[in-house]
Amino acid sequence: MNDNKEFKPYIPADKVTPEITVTSIIMGIMLAVIFGAANAYLGLRVGMTVSASIPAAVISMGVIRVIMRKNSILESNIVQTIGSAGESLAAGAIFTIPALFLWAKDGVMDKPGIIEITLIALLGGLLGVFFMVPLRNALIVKEHNTLPYPEGTACAEVLLAGEEGGANAGTVFAGMGFAAIFKFIIDGLKAVPSEVSLKFKNFAGEIGTQIYPAVMSVGYICGPRISSYMFAGGVLSWMVLIPLFVLLGADTILNPGTETIGAIFAAEGASGIWGSYIRYIGAGALAAGGVISLVKSLPLIVTTFRDAIKGMKGGAVVDSAGMIFEADEKDAKKMKLPRTAQDLSMKLVIGAIIVLTLLIWLVPAVPVSPLGAVIVVVFGFFFATVSSRMVGLVGSSNNPVSGMAIATLLFTTVILKLTGDDGVSGMQGAIAIGSIICIVAAISGDTSQDLKTGYLLGSTPKKQQIGEVIGVVASAFAIGGTLYLLDSAWGFGSKELGAPQATLMKMIIEGVMDSKLPWSLVAVGAVIAVIVEILGIPVLPFAIGVYLPVQLNACIMVGGIIRLFFDKMKKDEEKKKAIVNDGILFCSGMIAGEGLVGIVLAVLAVFGVGEVIDISGKLGLSETVANVGSLVVFGLIILTLLKFTLWKKREKKPE
Repeated sequence: MNDNKEFKPYIPADKVTPEITVTSIIMGIMLAVIFGAANAYLGLRVGMTVSASIPAAVISMGVIRVIMRKNSILESNIVQTIGSAGESLAAGAIFTIPALFLWAKDGVMDKPGIIEITLIALLGGLLGVFFMVPLRNALIVKEHNTLPYPEGTACAEVLLAGEEGGANAGTVFAGMGFAAIFKFIIDGLKAVPSEVSLKFKNFAGEIGTQIYPAVMSVGYICGPRISSYMFAGGVLSWMVLIPLFVLLGADTILNPGTETIGAIFAAEGASGIWGSYIRYIGAGALAAGGVISLVKSLPLIVTTFRDAIKGMKGGAVVDSAGMIFEADEKDAKKMKLPRTAQDLSMKLVIGAIIVLTLLIWLVPAVPVSPLGAVIVVVFGFFFATVSSRMVGLVGSSNNPVSGMAIATLLFTTVILKLTGDDGVSGMQGAIAIGSIICIVAAISGDTSQDLKTGYLLGSTPKKQQIGEVIGVVASAFAIGGTLYLLDSAWGFGSKELGAPQATLMKMIIEGVMDSKLPWSLVAVGAVIAVIVEILGIPVLPFAIGVYLPVQLNACIMVGGIIRLFFDKMKKDEEKKKAIVNDGILFCSGMIAGEGLVGIVLAVLAVFGVGEVIDISGKLGLSETVANVGSLVVFGLIILTLLKFTLWKKREKKPE
């Protein structure tokens, strides 16, 4: 007898309520595109993305319950299921695909076409969904009491708290509105500088902060621990490594630089040293961190895959009394499964996987050989299984997707080189395979969280899986245009869009193919990562901090400090929890709002309108006055967060 026999979802299996409707599909697609674009922008700036499930759930609940006056929790769940797919697909795509743009900028190859990007995203996203379908029973149903799926459970709690949906949705929309205004002032009008830096006399180090609402919001959502690790990595780069380079090697020309270190510093300051040398050290730390996280997860990965495969052998069957028991496939077919146990047909799923595999090989826009297609399916199913179970244990934020992508890229690039495919086609094939695997891992993790939410609420799994497909298709068609727009406006690898993971993937492939990397700098970063791991500090956030500008890390740290203040407040637990949750919703809204205005400003920049609305030159402010203005705007951003959290008026609940 299964441990889940006592479990009863919020909506019983014998009760049918609206799920996939015109409203849920339209709202879901809109949120998938919005959060997908916002997360693409955010991830390319700071190297991290945030979950869209809870803000999507809050918005859908607010619109459907409060504005449309409908009482349909399962319809709201379909909205967040479709909407969250956009964020996950964007996360997988931006970690890899921009490498193709970076090679185009280097003159190695032509830019990828929008059709190519769309097909890579679509194939990876659909494989991620279909790989998860046969795993649902093993991971969601059978292990309901052992795999908590933190984000999925939290999302269910948000939807169940439907009576508060209007107020909570208002908090998200307020965050979007204020962030949009601040972003337009900072990067649209350019009324104040986007960052403030403090330089020192006779010392090459530099410290400072950016003033973006979305960057600060990342720190709040990630919390003080992760923020402090990132900030520590930034301090090491900008206050230790850069001064050492300038102090000890001022007259040295060091690969890959073409001028002396002293000349680079004189012309460009600390940021010039960072761009020429430090980011290679950061890339080495990131690569080592990804491998370390994967190696540490190996025991869990092995048991995860073994348990999931064993769990797929049997089926969960529910009798008319609601009792769940084990049955083989033949017995399962004899009984009509209740609504809450119905998945997409396995024949459809297997057929879809075969068709997708053939498309990966045959479609000219996807530069993958037959061997590459086989690698995609084998690695894809393995990492989909691992990702789905690991997010159930440790949550999506701790899922080592980048480590999986690094391992795949290393293996794939070596195989392609050994088989003679070591030119431009080999580089394109390696990044295409890595992109698909990365998207598969991200989408399968998101799908499993959504299915957990649906399991708790009483959704129909088949309809949720259809919702995931809809979200993937909508997001795949939007991501190509988004990447082209951002690259045209600022360019990947620039100060505005550092694209740290994609730069790392590019370096790995180049390193294997032609060995032209400055390996000594990469090795220094790898050794730093090992030392950090020995000290018990999480490697990946620290390594991201080493790679990114310290001003960005400091802005994230400000958000972490605000979250720490909220966590340590001496208030009753219920009120403290409400304040912290309001902060998460407001910050999620700020990330979405800034991301959307970032996309709008990219459009304006492409058409030359950005220069017209730029008033920075007309104001004629001195550097000191401009910096004070930046700090004032940053203070206002912090005050808006406090206004909708700490100082928010809350109705007292009756005793």
